[in-house]
Amino acid sequence: MAAFQKFWNHPAGPKTIHFWAPTFKWAISIANLADLQRPPENVSYPQQIAVTATGLIWSRFSTQITPVNYNLLAVNVAMACTGIAQLTRKLRHDYGMDSGPGEPQLALDK
Repeated sequence: MAAFQKFWNHPAGPKTIHFWAPTFKWAISIANLADLQRPPENVSYPQQIAVTATGLIWSRFSTQITPVNYNLLAVNVAMACTGIAQLTRKLRHDYGMDSGPGEPQLALDK
């Protein structure tokens, strides 16, 4: 019970926006993970650059505030990682670095 009480009364606990904002932000990372099943040609560069940049910038910010908000840090690291994964998929697809069935195809061979 003491652990729950400590969590409940924490400055970044569930009684504050500092808990709920990053908690709902997890939906973006989860959606980005689900989008890994989408074809890479449907991935948007501007959207994934924004997701990646947001993740990187806010990850840094979350370590500089007092108290350090580990929920905010975790969700933004996840956002940066999923954004980088999506951008990598898109770049590999657009520049012919995908190794599909058969021989690898270079962008120059198209």
